Amino acid sequence: MSGSLLVAGTTSDAGKSVVTTGLCRALARRGISVAPYKAQNMSNNSMVVSTGSTQGWDFGEIGRAQWVQAVAARATPEVAMNPVLLKPGSDRRSHVVLMGEPFGTLDAGEFAGGRTALRDAAWAAYDDLRARYDVVVCEGAGSPAEINLRATDYVNMGLAQHGRIPTVVVGDIDRGGVFAAMYGTLALLSDEDQSLIAGWVINKFRGDRSLLEPGLEMLRARTNRPVYGVLPWLPDLWLDSEDALAILDRGSRPIPGERLKVAVVRLPRISNFTDVDALCVEPSVDVWFADGPRGLAGADVVLLPGTRATMADLAWMQKRGLADAVVAHARAGGAVLGICGGFQMLGTRVEDPAGVEGGGTVEGLGLLDVVTTFGADKVLRLPEHGYEIHHGRITHGDDERWLGGARRGSVFGTMWHGALESDDVRRSWLESVGGHSTASFPAAREARIEALADAVEEHLDVSALLELVS
Repeated sequence: MSGSLLVAGTTSDAGKSVVTTGLCRALARRGISVAPYKAQNMSNNSMVVSTGSTQGWDFGEIGRAQWVQAVAARATPEVAMNPVLLKPGSDRRSHVVLMGEPFGTLDAGEFAGGRTALRDAAWAAYDDLRARYDVVVCEGAGSPAEINLRATDYVNMGLAQHGRIPTVVVGDIDRGGVFAAMYGTLALLSDEDQSLIAGWVINKFRGDRSLLEPGLEMLRARTNRPVYGVLPWLPDLWLDSEDALAILDRGSRPIPGERLKVAVVRLPRISNFTDVDALCVEPSVDVWFADGPRGLAGADVVLLPGTRATMADLAWMQKRGLADAVVAHARAGGAVLGICGGFQMLGTRVEDPAGVEGGGTVEGLGLLDVVTTFGADKVLRLPEHGYEIHHGRITHGDDERWLGGARRGSVFGTMWHGALESDDVRRSWLESVGGHSTASFPAAREARIEALADAVEEHLDVSALLELVS
């Protein structure tokens, strides 16, 4: 068997990642060698993987979603699974990671015509995966009907044409208008692209399936394409996300009782916010996001997450009164945890002689005795626990060393993303701030991948989808 399937969507966050992940595990269960692939991600949630490179880059970055999909596929995550990663640094500029390595920046105006090198590398990575795996399950980006970008598209129908890949389109019925979105998606495509649209998948359906049948039948009749299944609303579904939209669905507001309450500062340029997921699975911990001082009220712990722009987000915190609120929380005996950029904010100052964030020096919150200096080269490492992605180099003072960072009393800082995913690390840290752990994060992730695959097996025609790629 050798083939591919492209999972496209009517919109961003329609369920492409969910369907791709579920299919990867469903096919792996059948003994099929399967790899996930997404030509281009735009996300500040990334993961470090080994590159196997002989050119000096031992580690590279890929989107977090493709890393999880590789776990679901029981495959070793590699940079070919997400060859182009765009990490937004502002509304109009993204930092480009190509095959796991820094590649410069891309301005908004270049998106229409300056991506030939990215396309060629992305398609070469796809060709390589297809040669090594039985099946490659590809995930699109946004919508294939973004007709203003079609001429230079290499992620959706451009990829489909390159590999002659049958494409299924996922629509989120919970948003409303799903039938119009699916019909409109097909109608806006060229005849050549339409020929590769194989059918439809409905996602997030609630209620009586029989009430949906007239719409499904009309969709089949109007488009002359089958509906491969209807995935129900899965309230307990959780997967590592690449999309900032998912922040709105994470955590919970505090519940009265003996529970540890963690407020996560929702930084404008937040990155790797999947760091909080391991806390969210703990039954005795409440997690919520806050964007102002009042949001910290009642918290036992304030968590400063990673950020794509440490200096700019620190200025934002100061302007909103959050910086003073975090300092006051710590001085009142409350616990504070900073991760990567959040850790850098806790120090005495942040220096940028390399101009990584525009240059200059800013004062930190002064809660830890460390100084951050940005270097031009990005540091990518896989330490004992978690992973490192940063430009900042830390100069330590007299504070206790802790997880690649520093600790002073109840104020903690680490450069290691994902360290809390270690059950031992999380348990130790929770106990030090007055909480306790009863969950296993790796087991929770595996259970939810399995549950998603169960839902895919039950509600989608996996055999018919396999026939498409045979």
